[in-house]
Amino acid sequence: MATETVVHRAGAGSGAGVVDADPITTEVIRHGLNSAANQMKRALVRTAFSPVIYEVLDFAVAIYDDQVRLLAQAPSLPLFMGTMNYCVEAAVRNVGGPEALVAGDIILYNEPYGTGSHPQDGALVMPVFYEGEIIGYTAIKGHWLDIGGKEPYSTDTVDVFQEGTIFPGLKLYKAGELSDEIYRMALANTRVPKMLAGDLNAEVVGVRTGAQALVGVVERHGLETFRTSVERMFDHGEAVVRAYIEKMPDGVYVGQGEMDNNGVTEDALPFEVVMEVKGSTVRLDYSRAPDAQAGPVNCPIPSTVSASRIAISMLAGSGEPPNEGHFRAIEVVTRPGSMFHPLPPSPVFLYGWPAMQAMEVIYNAVSKAMPDAVTACSAGDICSLVWWGVRERTGEAWADGSPHPCGQGASVRGDGANSLLHVAESATRFSPTEVWETRNPWLLERVELLPDSGGAGRHRGGLGVRMDFQMLEDSYVTAVIERTRNPGWGLEGGEAAGIANRGALRKPDGTRTYFGKATRLLVRKGETLELTCGGGGGYGPPAERDPQAVHADVREGYVTEAKAREQYPHAFER
Repeated sequence: MATETVVHRAGAGSGAGVVDADPITTEVIRHGLNSAANQMKRALVRTAFSPVIYEVLDFAVAIYDDQVRLLAQAPSLPLFMGTMNYCVEAAVRNVGGPEALVAGDIILYNEPYGTGSHPQDGALVMPVFYEGEIIGYTAIKGHWLDIGGKEPYSTDTVDVFQEGTIFPGLKLYKAGELSDEIYRMALANTRVPKMLAGDLNAEVVGVRTGAQALVGVVERHGLETFRTSVERMFDHGEAVVRAYIEKMPDGVYVGQGEMDNNGVTEDALPFEVVMEVKGSTVRLDYSRAPDAQAGPVNCPIPSTVSASRIAISMLAGSGEPPNEGHFRAIEVVTRPGSMFHPLPPSPVFLYGWPAMQAMEVIYNAVSKAMPDAVTACSAGDICSLVWWGVRERTGEAWADGSPHPCGQGASVRGDGANSLLHVAESATRFSPTEVWETRNPWLLERVELLPDSGGAGRHRGGLGVRMDFQMLEDSYVTAVIERTRNPGWGLEGGEAAGIANRGALRKPDGTRTYFGKATRLLVRKGETLELTCGGGGGYGPPAERDPQAVHADVREGYVTEAKAREQYPHAFER
């Protein structure tokens, strides 16, 4: 087992101390940059072909300065928030560095150890020029439904080569001209070329839109004023986060969690994250994590860093759109060759699942320092399903995929939210039933909240949800359902969730086969896939719950009367 560690920090400031920039101008520029990122997002959504992009919002759009420091990112997939600087740096480095770039270039890059994702998350990076000088980069990373892996989606890969075609930094556009060879290679390595072509071209539209908008901001204010204001913007973001961290007691706090398995073997994977608070800096240490796994639950560095940044900035960022400054107070320590710092060719297809668990573990550590600051544990998963097949009538290949909502943990402020997406994907969504049933060969038999799924407490955990997909044609599905063994934990005397995550295949005769992670599961016409997304943990002792709230839960169907009498006997005393 390797013992050396690496410390990861955000981009530094100018080194000039307090930046003398007009605060009004700085705020105008900050909003202008956020608007530019949102223009990128809107352009992508309006032109994409796949519901996973235009409905689910499984992508990130971001704008960086010439030092690859985050200027702005539009709300989409939070888990991508801290990854794109690694992606930009690697993409630019692999084509020869900034000096090898000219106006109009667009780089195609999807190497997992640089993007932090599986190969399906294809990224485009565009340098932005102003008066002949690179002033920044626009970048989009979006989920492509298929890029030539052994399956469109997998839970059992054993090396990165099974996971999809790798584009290690290639100029898709050179000085504004399409490289037809690279474009045709991308389309030749997918089972759904029409959808990939549409989504790839939508990303092109998005990065160009962002580049034009960034230049517009610079033209309006001048390059010198722009750069000075950006430094002040970063300093402000840093100050906001540090002011929050200073409220946390100094010390070392350890959070514990567990993955069900690595996708290849059935052994559980316990792990911990050590949080050290010192002054206004928080360090998250993953060096005690298990070694890199034989299955694809390894989380590359960019996503390990991103999960850490999300967990802290969601608490400390005051709800502001993030920039590089918000990350400066956060340090991340990893051990190369471990599950949270895998090296090639370790499989990484399910990188997001350990990242989500890491966020829950970080909050577990925070709860030991400031229990009022965090919620109890959610169901801890997005219970992802990725479908594909061939349509009976047309013979055309189809594919679709989506995250699904679960119950959220309760907090000192109130009950947990019912049926929301995990915080790692909190700006994404799943498709409306009407879109699903129009595009795909299934009917939704059931979409309902699950009674008794939230943990009991002074404040009750949020409810999970049940979704039943009845297939109208033979189809395949890959399911990635984690935390089937461990319901969301409670805090401060609150109880664990009543129901954990689970998948089941129900045949017409009523027999069921249960599963968590499953690759290329055949669901025949007339069979039903039952998806159970668990509840969140409770907060505070159940004996302290307001009896009126208990009776309201029973009346609304959130808790059955039998369970309520068991968990809250004080509410039924005469």
